[in-house]
Amino acid sequence: MAIFTRSEFSSIAREKAGYQGLKGVANETRKFSKSSSLTSIFLSHSHKDRSIIEQAQLFFENLDIRVYVDWADQTMPERTSGITAQRLKNQIISGNDKFILLATNNAVVSRWCNWEVGIADPFKLNKKKMALLPLAENRGNWDGNEYLQVYPRIEINDFKYKNGKGYFVWYPDGNWDTLETWLRR
Repeated sequence: MAIFTRSEFSSIAREKAGYQGLKGVANETRKFSKSSSLTSIFLSHSHKDRSIIEQAQLFFENLDIRVYVDWADQTMPERTSGITAQRLKNQIISGNDKFILLATNNAVVSRWCNWEVGIADPFKLNKKKMALLPLAENRGNWDGNEYLQVYPRIEINDFKYKNGKGYFVWYPDGNWDTLETWLRR
């Protein structure tokens, strides 16, 4: 199993989208992606990683999963405040089925991302509805905080699985689910 690299993940998102241009596909005017799925994820992320956020939306939309991204939510205040925090908390706890931290080096040092992980933990972790999607700058180089090792993580398997590469959710106890199984649970 391997952590995705940013370039590898970008390539997979482009492949799933069926074309090279990603810009503008995930726009700021929609609250959720257009998927008709009943499953939705709260995508925790650093705003410094905007291009990879758009690619993550495409990746999950291709799996028929709705994606919530806070800056696309028109109900959010323009400036962050206590109202912002309360709305994010509501989205994490009851507004979305799953919680995924897009765990880039920027995200693991973000105070907002760490706060969101702390909110999700008691409500999502024991129900197997929380995971990290770690993205390294290059193979084997992810500066994840040690405490993040207690969370399930989405990884890619280098061998072929069914009709393509295998995407799995690996739990700290060594068990795993395919990503599709985990998303549908």
